Amino acid sequence: MPDSPARRANRWRRSLRLIAVLLAVWFTVSLGLGVLFAAPLNRVWIGGFPLGFWFAQQGAIIVFVILLAINAVVMDRIEGDDEDPEGDSS
Repeated sequence: MPDSPARRANRWRRSLRLIAVLLAVWFTVSLGLGVLFAAPLNRVWIGGFPLGFWFAQQGAIIVFVILLAINAVVMDRIEGDDEDPEGDSS
């Protein structure tokens, strides 16, 4: 069965929604926790470093890698939902 315009539009909307949510999470962690809220977070220490410093240096990178994995898994599901159940792509 060929991919209909409605199915493509639905898949595109779901993909854009996913990207928007993941970018919002990454923005919040990297800029919000690492820069804007660094002073209050620096009152908490983890492993000898203030929490604000940890988020700015390591936390944003770790969250980014986790978000990449989430993106890969969810995009596979989004694309897999529209595939032919018999696996015939012709």
